Amino acid sequence: MKADLIIAGAGPAGLFAAVQAAANNKYKKILILEKNSSAGKKLLISGSGQCNLTHGGDISQFFDHYGENYNFLMGALYTFDNQKLMQFFEDRGIKFREVRGGKIFPESNQASDILNVLLKEIKNRNIDIIYNSEVRRVKQQNEYFEVQTAAETYISNYFLLTVGGKSFPKTGSTGDGFQIARSLGHKIIEPRPALAPVVIKNYKFKMLSGISLRVKEISLWRNNELLKSWKDDLLLTHQGLSGPGIINYSRYMEKGDIIKIKLLNYSKEELENNLIKKIEREGRLNLLNLLIKYPLAQRLIEKILDIADIDGSQNAAHLRKEERREIIDLFSSLEFEIKSLADFNRSMVTKGGIDLSEINPQTMESRITNNLFAAGEVLDIDGDTGGYNLQATFATAFMAGSELSKRL
Repeated sequence: MKADLIIAGAGPAGLFAAVQAAANNKYKKILILEKNSSAGKKLLISGSGQCNLTHGGDISQFFDHYGENYNFLMGALYTFDNQKLMQFFEDRGIKFREVRGGKIFPESNQASDILNVLLKEIKNRNIDIIYNSEVRRVKQQNEYFEVQTAAETYISNYFLLTVGGKSFPKTGSTGDGFQIARSLGHKIIEPRPALAPVVIKNYKFKMLSGISLRVKEISLWRNNELLKSWKDDLLLTHQGLSGPGIINYSRYMEKGDIIKIKLLNYSKEELENNLIKKIEREGRLNLLNLLIKYPLAQRLIEKILDIADIDGSQNAAHLRKEERREIIDLFSSLEFEIKSLADFNRSMVTKGGIDLSEINPQTMESRITNNLFAAGEVLDIDGDTGGYNLQATFATAFMAGSELSKRL
């Protein structure tokens, strides 16, 4: 079968790029090959099924949320920003709501509404989707691409790769795109889980799973050197640590790194002075009842005392100097050693992918292979939680689709 454009992957990047490519080319043959039996499986589970489409605020504030590769996205995000993305769907009947922190969701809380808009646009533009058609091999023959599935061989002038990364493989994201890109000459930055919770070595807080810590100072250490520090919320889980303060920074984390959490907003010296004054005033209280006056969950304080082997039932006035300093050390810098990051089954996105130096950021065309394009998570781009990843997906798809519209 011959087509003008073949797109591998019917996720948000593939669908949206197809819509853009077909905008002024209603008589051109655009074909989407999808390995699953339906489109947009990962989109449907995004935001716990509610689809956190993008983030509010000015687009200039987005770039701090893409790690070290934000420069690549600047042109795409300024060209197709969050307001334009929302406008596209609003023009097609979708209303949005903004929740705490700036996350943007459809008012219906249904990711399926976003997918249905895309599928309707695909149908209106006479774009064909062939399901259960996993792309097995792609070769460039002279000016054409030969695209092979298990059942068919297709010929196309242009080829767009939008099959995603490796996160949530049950949705079809199994790293196929990396193999295809490599076969066409591209370097692949090693894929690894991102937006992932961490598993902690010798974890002592399993029974405290579900306790959240709001706006804590967190630091990441490797070989006794500070790599990065930040403030954010985090969550104790049955295996380790999660929450935005962990998953948004998991791109920087490795096995063996140390995470230190400052539980209270005091320096060590300030905390010691504060604790001494509390003991002077209320030393007749038992130690636990005195410590729970600090803004921490009682169960967490009990566990810290247990780890330090300090009797919380003793009168606070009887606390020895070395015990006081042990409490101060743990409150000021609670340490966790990373055993591993959660695997791709629990990571929201993939860090790594097609080397961005080999992609033109203005068009998403390969610098290695003419007429080959890529968009979405198959690229070495990963953003924070809060709608940043879908915004990048739609923006890169817009750039690819717009350029293909000119070429077709």
